[in-house]
Order: sequence, then C-alpha cells, then structure tokens
Amino acid sequence: MGEEVACHPTQAIPPLKPKAGLNGAPTVFVVLAVLMLALSGCGGQKPPANTVVMVIESSPTNLDPRVGLDAQSEHIDQLLFDALVQHNNHFGFAPDLAVSWQTPDPLTYIFHLRRDVRFSNGQPLTSRDVKWTFTSMMDGTVITVKAGSYEDVRSIDTPDAWTVVFHLKRPDNSFIENLADGAIGIVPYGSGRNFGQHPVGTGPFEFVSQRFDRDVVIERAPHSWHAEPKIRRVRFDVVPDATTRALELEKGAADVELNSLPADTVTALMQNPNLVVEAEPGTNLNYVVFNTRDAILRHVRVRQAIAAAVNRKLIVQSLFRGRARLAESLLPPEHWAWTRTPPHDYDPALANRLLDEAGYPRGRDGIRFHLSLKTSTDETTRLIALAMQDELAQVGIALDVRSFEFATFYADLTHGAFQLAISRWIGGNEQPDIFRYTYAASAVPPYGANRGFYNNPDVNQWITDAQTAPTLAEEKQDYAKIQQTVARELPTLDLWYLDTVLVHTRRLKHVRIVPFPSGNFYFLETVELRQPRS
Repeated sequence: MGEEVACHPTQAIPPLKPKAGLNGAPTVFVVLAVLMLALSGCGGQKPPANTVVMVIESSPTNLDPRVGLDAQSEHIDQLLFDALVQHNNHFGFAPDLAVSWQTPDPLTYIFHLRRDVRFSNGQPLTSRDVKWTFTSMMDGTVITVKAGSYEDVRSIDTPDAWTVVFHLKRPDNSFIENLADGAIGIVPYGSGRNFGQHPVGTGPFEFVSQRFDRDVVIERAPHSWHAEPKIRRVRFDVVPDATTRALELEKGAADVELNSLPADTVTALMQNPNLVVEAEPGTNLNYVVFNTRDAILRHVRVRQAIAAAVNRKLIVQSLFRGRARLAESLLPPEHWAWTRTPPHDYDPALANRLLDEAGYPRGRDGIRFHLSLKTSTDETTRLIALAMQDELAQVGIALDVRSFEFATFYADLTHGAFQLAISRWIGGNEQPDIFRYTYAASAVPPYGANRGFYNNPDVNQWITDAQTAPTLAEEKQDYAKIQQTVARELPTLDLWYLDTVLVHTRRLKHVRIVPFPSGNFYFLETVELRQPRS
C-alpha cells in the first residue's frame, strides 16, 4: 500500500508580511479568508485510519543518534532509540536502559542494564552494543560533533552482558547528562557511518522510511520493551512553510504540529472548532549568536549595544502574543544551576552611547556600519529578524537579513560562516553542560557548538571547575560565575523561552505535552485516534 503525500504546492504560498503593530512593532496576521482561498488550490487527502500525520518544518539531518544534532533528528530519534538514563520532571535523571547505576568513585560509573530489551530487528541489547555506541564515536568510526562530550572517557569495560563500566580520565559532573535521552541513543554493535539511512533502535517505534524534504515514516515496534503505543504508524510530513502547515491542519490533511506556527496563526486556528490548542510554559530558547572573530562584533561594546537596541519585551508581546518568557541565561529559571543576572533592558540611548564609545560614529546617512544576519526560512525566525532589523536601524546599524533553507543555514552556522545568526536550543539547554558545549574554547566546531568562537580563559576554567567540583554548592557557584560573565560579554544574546504550543485535530485524543517542556514528541507514545462514527 503506497503512502499518501500531503499537498505541497509547486509554487509556495508567499511568506506573510509584517504589519505595523503596537508602537510600530512588527506582527503578523493570518486572514482566514486568504487561508480558505489558498485551500481551494490544494487538494490534500485525509490521513489513513491507522496513521497520525505530524507536520514538521524540516527533514531530520541524520537519524543516527550519534550524529544528528538538529531538533527534528533528536525528537524522532527519541521515539526510535533509548538511552542509558532519561530525564525526569525536575531536570534530574531516571532509569531507562539502565535499571540502576553507581559511582563508587568520581572516575567510575557502573550501569546495570535491563535484560528484556530487543532492537526492532529482534536482536537482544547487551553491554556490547552500549560499548560500541560510544567507542565508535571516540575512535572516529563515526565522525560526529558529539564525540567531544565523551573526551573524558578513558576506557569502557563490559564484565558481563548486562554491565557497563565507564572509566574517566578526570572527574566530570556533567558526564551522566551526556548519557541521557536527547543526547544519545544506543545503537547495535557494528553500526557504521551509514546507519542513519536505516536506523535500528530499541524504542517504542521503528523506522520505516525517509524521503528527504518529503517525509519520515515510523511505526509501532514489534519487539519493544515499552508499553505498546496506541497508534500503529506516524508520518512526519516536511512542510517548510508555516502557512501551509496551518492549512494542512485546517483541512484535516495533518493531525498535529508542535512549536512550528507563528502565534497569530495559532490564535486564528483557535477559532476552528475542529482544532485544539494545548500550551504550557517551555524551555526552548531563541537566541542570537555573535561571531566574535568578526572585525566589528569582536568588540564587547558592540554586542552590548545590540542587546540594548532590541526591544525583546515588545517582540514577545506583539509577535508571540505573550507566549514566551524573557531569558537572561541558556538555562531555564526553574533549573537548580540557574542564576539571576542583570537584565538586558531595552535602552536605545545606552546603545547609541556604547557604539560611540566603541569608535563607530554615525555617517552622513546616519549609518554606523552594516552587519549580516542569517536565519533559516522559518517564518517566525524571519519575523524576529525583521524586528531586529528595524530596531537596530534606530541606532545606526544597517542589518542585512538573509534567509536560507535549513540545511544550508545549519551548515553555515556550524562552520562559523556568519556575522550574526538566530537559532534555537530545543532541550539541549536543560542541563548545565550546555555551558561547556556552547562557550568553552575547546568546543568550537566540529568539537561542540561554540559557533561564535568565544574564548574567555576564566570561563574555560570555571567550566572545568564545575565539572570537577566536589559539592553541588561549589558546582552551582562556578555556573553562576559563568552566567554572570557571559551575560556581560554576550557571546550570545538570549532572547526568550518559548511556550510549548501544540495544535491538533479532534481526531486525536489523550494528547499530553506535560511534563516535557522542550517540546519532545513523547506524546505520540500515548496519544490515541478517535474511531470515525459509522
């Protein structure tokens, strides 16, 4: 039986244009009449009776959990694979493939595995698979940025089929975070570089197919140790345009989306009696990364001026309809390691003064200098960029906004080919190891996500100290110093934590997004399909 494909117009619907809103702030309005007109040219079909169709913004770049870093890869991988441990509701850890673990000393971690786990091909999972997952990254069998997270591993022992022992070179308080769901998934022994083309995991779903830039199909895994999902199959339809994603939901060609629609679109869809909106405060973080090697952006005062020139509160009110919280750190404020730092308030007078002090006076045309801001083609991100363009113009910075399809944007981001870029942390900012991964000099690509090439010797030392701190209080103190310093030097400008917003048709029931504030796809494990009336 062939797969039905959601309607993708050969000519994309033009992106929504920003209109003047409160105090001239950009906002976007979805006009239902326009949506209905667009619907008449797109004859998508209803999802099959046993399939949930979820629309996503882009294709996963690699479904090998050792490699994929983008949100789509990690979220789908979490349905296909399991990790040794999983996150609990309080940013701590709970058993997953490991039923228990001990740390007899700071250099030794001993994990005891479940004995009832099989991969989707029927092969039992043993300690040999766990060891291979990590050694294949560490020895270069698989080339991946994630290898940097395990550089402190000296060796891995497997005394029996159900026991794995990690020996570290030095104490690392963040080590267990890098063994958790979202960070990694366990793959079968011998999985090589092409594993992502047909992944085999132990999760509640198994991989069926992927057509790049079109869809990914997974279905209920027959050998899974998990509670059996209520739905048989999920098809993730890749729909890059936000308006088209909304249309697919409106006409019932798609069942659900998560965190992929502009706030005004969500508000419009709330008027549709066939759709339901679920929302909770979230941890996903929008941020701006500065290339600190750039001739202009290497100056701290310039980065501080940009922060002062951006009216984050007004953007949240007008663009997100209040569905976000201002951020001053990578970590969410509920986290035990979060610390309060001076806020980056909107202050154009301060921005002008800082730019003058940095040696960038206005020219005759009022412009101090030009900068280029890169974004993906995601509609909301582009609107943020347009808001920043307007606000920076007020202090004499001419911002050139350039949008690229996600794969190109992501490649430029990871190679440092940008001046400024807007991106998101989705789940990765829920553990303090994010500071090492983002700000340590040793974490520049391809060894981590220090994409702005930030280098502060004090921050490097505090990251090391936090990883080896003998007490939680000392670890928290080190993280506080890191947060205070980066809030002042601004290698990145943290914008806001987005609410988790899920829109689904009434065809779905028992949809539960709590307690997963980063917007994982775990709700698909328990969601059910309503039976059509006869």
